[in-house]
Amino acid sequence: MALSISSLTSSLSSLSFSSQISRNPSNISIPQPPKTLPISLSSKYARSLSISATVAAPVENLKKLVKSRLPGGFAAQTIIGTGRRKCAIARVVLQEGTGKFIINYRDAKEYLQGNPLWLQYIKVPLVTLGYETSYDVFVKAHGGGLSGQAQAISLGIARALLKVSADHRSPLKKEGLLTRDSRVVERKKVGLKKARKAPQFSKR
Repeated sequence: MALSISSLTSSLSSLSFSSQISRNPSNISIPQPPKTLPISLSSKYARSLSISATVAAPVENLKKLVKSRLPGGFAAQTIIGTGRRKCAIARVVLQEGTGKFIINYRDAKEYLQGNPLWLQYIKVPLVTLGYETSYDVFVKAHGGGLSGQAQAISLGIARALLKVSADHRSPLKKEGLLTRDSRVVERKKVGLKKARKAPQFSKR
């Protein structure tokens, strides 16, 4: 027992504490966290930011192009036509050019999602008269879907071509491009599932 006590006292005496901490505890330095933490974006998020930046640039360029080509806006132009289809309305301006199609400050192929049928709709009036590379087309369209807007643009181009020359009426009318398609979705009726569709009949 005496041996254990003596060994304990010798081990305690061998322990030494830092004088700095015991005498002046206020000098203890605690590392401060950095005020600005480095933020690392994931590669997917950074890629989406770069894509959105590259898409925004052509839109701004097309806006500048349209404003430079159409001083005073759409209403101040001379060769203009308005087309309608379903709920869609399109204002069309024609100017002599190389065959560009700009819809709502975007390229027509991009705006109409590359759909070949919709792209054919907007080109038919110019192709009928052989003007596919003679005029640039500027369009403001709203309402409805892309299919309705494409057909509204076709009617607007045909009406604008009438202001170029009255002789264009005969070939355009022969192709049915001057007729406003008045068909719209029929309203739903009370008690029916849709406009005409009725629920299944049950005798009992």
